[in-house]
Amino acid sequence: MSASEMTNAQLFQQVALLRWLSSQTDEDRMLLAAVTGVQVGRELLNRFTGQDKVDAYKSECVLSISEFLRQNPGASPADVSAEVEKRVLVFAARVKALETAPIF
Repeated sequence: MSASEMTNAQLFQQVALLRWLSSQTDEDRMLLAAVTGVQVGRELLNRFTGQDKVDAYKSECVLSISEFLRQNPGASPADVSAEVEKRVLVFAARVKALETAPIF
């Protein structure tokens, strides 16, 4: 997704806002409040758990291992094992660092 695209949650919130702006009914106001509340709750959960960052770090780890394998097709099993161990240790250190990272 590019930086200019909305997430699904942002799109739902914008649709709810547009509905409320057009009608200004209590029903649409409650829908907007509910959608916004879910989005805020999801963001707070991500910030407290760091799960979005963990997922990104995991993807980077897997991609870096596959890039190593692509660039070194003749690597010995010992070399592959050492490289995988190195990359996993970096991943683990980055996840561990999230424990002390500020939430906001």
